Amino acid sequence: MSVVDTAAVRHRGSPARPLSFAALGLAAVIILFERGYRELEVQLFGTAMRALSSHGVFVAGQRETVYFGLGGDSALGLRMSPECSSAFMLLPLLIVAAVMFWLGPRSTPRVLASLAAGGVAVILVNQIRLFGIAGLVDWLGSGQGYYWGHTLLGSLVSVIGGAVALVLFVWIATRRTTAERAAA
Repeated sequence: MSVVDTAAVRHRGSPARPLSFAALGLAAVIILFERGYRELEVQLFGTAMRALSSHGVFVAGQRETVYFGLGGDSALGLRMSPECSSAFMLLPLLIVAAVMFWLGPRSTPRVLASLAAGGVAVILVNQIRLFGIAGLVDWLGSGQGYYWGHTLLGSLVSVIGGAVALVLFVWIATRRTTAERAAA
């Protein structure tokens, strides 16, 4: 008679393994098509700006640029560079989710929920950062408004928002249900 490691048997046939590869595949797609992702981000920001701004807004998607404040005193074109995109903030979440899918198939629904919540939070934080820049440009003018909005406020929003997204991701992925706590 021999001893069988039931955890190893359970992991081999786990439906979470394909999700691990899917998360890594999505990370690869984001890296390979990062420019297209930035174009989508710019389109999202431009659409929101049109809905909220009384000044003209023009989106040049192929140039990853939004022109706002058109017709006003503080017109500015904001080009989304790779460093300003939320794409690379999503990558750590996808990689950690892939590892969690690989190691813990029982928590698959929680990891999926945490990935969705963390991803939405990262995207929203970047949109909030862009709105902060636009608001300060409108208030302080192009020179000072861009400096304060991009360099100071933008960095602060990105760091704090990224930390909140990461905490949200970990909290949702690792919290145990009442039944799981009772069984432990």
